[in-house]
Amino acid sequence: MAAVIDLPFALPAAPKNYAPAQASSSSVSLTSVEVSPVGDAFLSYMRRRLRQSTFEEDDALVKQRLDEHVAANTQVDELDNDIGEEPESQELLDSDPMQWKSLDHYAVLGLSSRRYKATDYEIKIAHRKKVLKHHPDKKVSATGVSDDAFFKCVAKSFEILSNPEKRRQFDSVDEGVDDDNVPTGKESPERFYELWAPVFEREARFSKQTPVPSLGTKDSTKEEVDDFYNFFYNFDSWRSFEYLDSEVNEGSDNRDEKRYTEKKNRNERARRKKEDNARLRNLVDKALSLDPRIKAFRAAERAAREAKKNKGRPGVPGAKGAAEVAAEEQRKKEEAEKAAKEQAEREQAEKVERDAAKKVREAAKKNLKKEKKTIRNIITGANYFQPEGTTPSASVLDKQLTALDALCRSAQGM
Repeated sequence: MAAVIDLPFALPAAPKNYAPAQASSSSVSLTSVEVSPVGDAFLSYMRRRLRQSTFEEDDALVKQRLDEHVAANTQVDELDNDIGEEPESQELLDSDPMQWKSLDHYAVLGLSSRRYKATDYEIKIAHRKKVLKHHPDKKVSATGVSDDAFFKCVAKSFEILSNPEKRRQFDSVDEGVDDDNVPTGKESPERFYELWAPVFEREARFSKQTPVPSLGTKDSTKEEVDDFYNFFYNFDSWRSFEYLDSEVNEGSDNRDEKRYTEKKNRNERARRKKEDNARLRNLVDKALSLDPRIKAFRAAERAAREAKKNKGRPGVPGAKGAAEVAAEEQRKKEEAEKAAKEQAEREQAEKVERDAAKKVREAAKKNLKKEKKTIRNIITGANYFQPEGTTPSASVLDKQLTALDALCRSAQGM
């Protein structure tokens, strides 16, 4: 039944020019459309229905979730404050983007303390900060000087580190990670796990197989220790050395020179790979020879053999072999501790000396690379010391470039 409602106001009179709408004989055809229940209003409705909550309760829930989201983002931003905020030396800021292969790409982005451990997220955050800090427009407004050299270095470093393949190539030759930093072998046996665990964690970054077994502890079983050493003796490494390839002069029409450079690069990669495999094997050999667990396992095996051998002999207890072996191991342990104590005073000095020598080698290597490129340009400009207008043969190219390599090796050995 219809209800009559009295409105509390009166409607105004119709205007004088009012005319009722004319009836139309045309018709509108209806179409069928599919309507999907979507949108914030529908989600809110379904949320209230499923939770059997009121509008006020639903609004409170939405506000709580929004506050949690804001708090989480604020926390992430605070954690990001330290990413890419390393001090920038003047030498780093003066880097030449044309010499991008000699750049420390992690240092350029302020991630030298993270290096191969840096995540893709950290690389993106660090790059964004460097772009905002070193954008050419910002430098012009601040100093009045248009200098985009370091900005180009930032772009190149991000290009390499954000590309998985290029990053692997750089990580393979990253001089910021010292592969030669291994224990001397004169340290106390008690420090074996403390000193060698970081070494194998560093090497594990090149493994194709994951997970990589850890060094373990003094309580590791014989099976766990054997599995660890078997893994590294059969280490499947993705480490490569393409990053150190000599650049092929694409602008040159001399195909012999290009083929020579490509062949030389292949040979150098194979040589470096072979040397790295030998380095890793020597490292594992050294760790195996110093591992106190291996010594204990072997001592137990010898004791068991002696006990089995002496079993049943009159006057020779089966446990005598084990006691003798234990005494011998204790004596060796005391001697090792004594030697380690004497060595401890020299360790710090040796480390300082190694660090200084490394810096000298890196500086010399960097200068030699520049000089080699300069000399090579001179040789190329002089047509490899052949008469002007003639094309040097492959044998002449090989002779001249081999002589240049020999000269550089001689200078490096001085």
